[in-house]
Amino acid sequence: MDVSRAEYFTNRELSWLDFNYRVLGEARDKNIPLFERLKFLSITSSNLDEFFMIRVASLKDMVNAKYEKPDIAGMTPQMQLEAISKKTHDLVNTQYTTYNRSLKPMLRQNGLTIIDSYEDLSESQRNYVDQYFQQDVYPVLTPMAVDSSRPFPLIRNKSLNIGALISDKEDESEYDFATVQVPSVLPRFIEIPSGEKGHKTLILLEQVIEMNIQKLFLNYKVICAYPYRIMRNADLSIDEEDAADLLKEIQKQLKRRQWGEVIRLEVEDGIDKRLLKILKKAMNVGEASIYRINGPLDLTFLMKVNGLDGYDHLKYPKYEPQLSKDINPDEDLFTQIRAKDILLFHPFQSFDTVVDFVRQAAKDPDVLAIKQTLYRVSGNSPIIASLAEAAENGKQVTVLVELKARFDEENNIIWAKKLEKAGCHVIYGLVGLKTHSKITLVVRQEEDGIRRYVHLGTGNYNDSTAKMYTDMGLLTCAKPIGEDATAVFNMLSGYSEPLAWNKLSLAPLWLRDRFVELIHQEEMNAREGRPAHIIAKMNSLCDKGIIMALYKASAAGVKIELIIRGICCLKTGIPGISENITVKSIVGNFLEHSRIFYFYNNGWENVFMGSADWMPRNLDRRVEIMFPVEDETCKKEVMHILDIQLQDNVKAHYLQPDDTYQKPDKRGKTLVSSQDYFCREAIEASAEDKKKDEELSRVFEPMYHNDNEKF
Repeated sequence: MDVSRAEYFTNRELSWLDFNYRVLGEARDKNIPLFERLKFLSITSSNLDEFFMIRVASLKDMVNAKYEKPDIAGMTPQMQLEAISKKTHDLVNTQYTTYNRSLKPMLRQNGLTIIDSYEDLSESQRNYVDQYFQQDVYPVLTPMAVDSSRPFPLIRNKSLNIGALISDKEDESEYDFATVQVPSVLPRFIEIPSGEKGHKTLILLEQVIEMNIQKLFLNYKVICAYPYRIMRNADLSIDEEDAADLLKEIQKQLKRRQWGEVIRLEVEDGIDKRLLKILKKAMNVGEASIYRINGPLDLTFLMKVNGLDGYDHLKYPKYEPQLSKDINPDEDLFTQIRAKDILLFHPFQSFDTVVDFVRQAAKDPDVLAIKQTLYRVSGNSPIIASLAEAAENGKQVTVLVELKARFDEENNIIWAKKLEKAGCHVIYGLVGLKTHSKITLVVRQEEDGIRRYVHLGTGNYNDSTAKMYTDMGLLTCAKPIGEDATAVFNMLSGYSEPLAWNKLSLAPLWLRDRFVELIHQEEMNAREGRPAHIIAKMNSLCDKGIIMALYKASAAGVKIELIIRGICCLKTGIPGISENITVKSIVGNFLEHSRIFYFYNNGWENVFMGSADWMPRNLDRRVEIMFPVEDETCKKEVMHILDIQLQDNVKAHYLQPDDTYQKPDKRGKTLVSSQDYFCREAIEASAEDKKKDEELSRVFEPMYHNDNEKF
């Protein structure tokens, strides 16, 4: 059976765009609170920015290099770019239809107006805006004219700008081009007097500048002025083998991001053709790379609108992560880990436990060493502070800071230098690989000798995103895992490569084979007439080898249930090949981020968690860790989590044989939203008194469904 044919696979980039459509679907869902819909529309915009800067940029590089090898779906880079262009133009049109026809009118009905144009302002509001411009905006602006003595200026990546045609003559056939950057140091929108009690009115900064642009070009006539925005190639190209100092090389490359090739030009719909012609030539972009926008450029400002005070009734009730029922805050954490493995489920359970694990280790006089990998951390990370304190307290602290974490390079460089100054041993990643694994090792001197405590996770050591991403973590002092953890850090810091592992499976050398082996074992069990079952939850699935192994297992009769948030290059419903595979994507208030893998194994059930998706980059070009969940109580908890997610019929979308995603038919069925369920469950588990019960009622009474409600 040939399972490698191109028609059995979906293109990765088009699958990602389908995911962004699912996010956009949340912005279009009238069952969702209005301000939450704004948030989802903002997310689709920021997602698209990154997609262009990295994925589209990479494809353009391939086309420029005349690379014509097709992907697993049989599409060449040029074919992919053409398909992406069509789909993204449709997506952007749907974004702005949603904004203009649905969200803005509903905002106005609920006491918030976003001004469309200068004509919508009253005289008093115009005076207010003009005064604001003169006092707060004008001093910050730097208009840049272009003529024979002043070349076209550098337009920064992702910056919002206003282009203008200006003339010092009555005859408009002679004109010059000028541009002014909308300053990012000022708020994107300004609240202006509404004149109506209980009503707020907002105007965007670029509109304020447009209204007053004549003041920037005294003695000239401004023929026209329109906003525009560009996206540049931001995919860093680093020759690590020849880089004498990786830190300096990355710092140098970060500056080059601002000079990358322009891959998208956004302009306001109706822009003057003469102005657009100048921009096209200066940016060297073709028609397919131009996006004419019917509304404000860069909708990410809606995330800030979502944060406005006074509209809590139009948002989901704020959820506060609960302390795990397995944690006693009054008891030493190391004592609790010695008693049993502790499973953590964020953000439903608080990430503070992980922060406290590092903090206690830093202060504990019996702790000899702390070792940790850091991929992305928050801007004011308590974990970084604890690691620095541990080093200052004389402990051996080793930290691998991955400098190549995309868009966090600059942040990670700052932290790496701070840790070095505190006396930590800092490793700047590995040549040719990204270290994406999430592991912390604490070595402690105890009465019966040295004991190793380990935290393994599916998400980053970032206390901020831990409130928004669903991730899993395991705290253990099991000796086999402790030995493996030591081997991991010896491998990262030196040239040690273990001959065998006790429990952990690592990429890039061992993890792929382990996954294929586990899938193949289910296939063999099915062929021999035994029950066989695979459940896998991850962010993305696009590895051809893994997909082919799943196809063979499905053809043999293995029941395969996949929960994949984003990219999925596997197709369902292929006769004789993938009829036993279901794929669901859950898009909810929290970003699904955990990676969990279940294999029935002829009744000897295996449960694993880890940092890796089923993607070539994770399995072949990154340091990743998969770890088993062997404690029976923890294993039951993980299976319970998978079971509830498989029941989700509110936030779930199912992949259809025609490559579309559809929400399930809910008629007559009990509604289950897995994220709401886990919030409620966490509150119930940690309820200690009537106050907690009252909080439970307050948080979930306003929700638009519950487990017993019928559609």
